[in-house]
Amino acid sequence: MKPIPTKVHGLLDYTTGALFIASPWLLGFARNDAARRVAVGTGVAVLGLSALTDYEAGLAKRIPMATHLTVDTMTGVFVAASPWLLGFAKRISWPHVTFGLLELGAGLLTQRKPTYEK
Repeated sequence: MKPIPTKVHGLLDYTTGALFIASPWLLGFARNDAARRVAVGTGVAVLGLSALTDYEAGLAKRIPMATHLTVDTMTGVFVAASPWLLGFAKRISWPHVTFGLLELGAGLLTQRKPTYEK
């Protein structure tokens, strides 16, 4: 049994999405185009995916939870690696590595079915 219920994951999704979007300004890397675009783009994608996912926090309930978690896992790997893939690691990397690993962990540790499907 995975330790994170889908209801908690939903709360984390909306919080994380907002933090991703705000992080370039909150953490001082807004002037780095690549770093900012990864953070803001990921935040917008997380919020959109969350709104469309079939779980307690979803609004449209179109995307299965298992698909959502697969996207979370892949997104986490990309975001954590993005400072090196996109060449901004020497200027800023810790927010992307941190958020990426958290996203990866959420994808791997969340239950695959919402409580109302069990």
